[in-house]
Amino acid sequence: MAPKKHDFVSAIGRRKGAIARVRMSAKPVDTLTVTVNGRDFKDYFNYFDWQNSITGPLTLTGMQNRSITALVNGGGIKAQADAMRLGISRALLLIDAELRATLKKAGYLTRDPRIKERKKPGLKRARRAPQWSKR
Repeated sequence: MAPKKHDFVSAIGRRKGAIARVRMSAKPVDTLTVTVNGRDFKDYFNYFDWQNSITGPLTLTGMQNRSITALVNGGGIKAQADAMRLGISRALLLIDAELRATLKKAGYLTRDPRIKERKKPGLKRARRAPQWSKR
């Protein structure tokens, strides 16, 4: 008996402390449905730029008719949106590898490595020293 082919693909996106586990339908559906932590993505990411960031890879590749479910945690809401964008881009690559050049040129496959710098001893934050007093 041949192994069953799944009708979805999974990918992970990360940004700062945020991790997004994205699951996308491999076959087209009627309309775009994006669910984040059990809620509609327009309710979860209520800022228009965050919504555009998430749907950017889909509109660029012309695959707006997908069903996407994501579990995100950690980081801030902007980092979660960026992590989800990377996860969606990686899932699109698993569906069609020929999209790599298009997504790469738009910068959707680049994982942003910037993270918060650690706090150093004797300082208030990573670089902020206590206020100096002459007398």
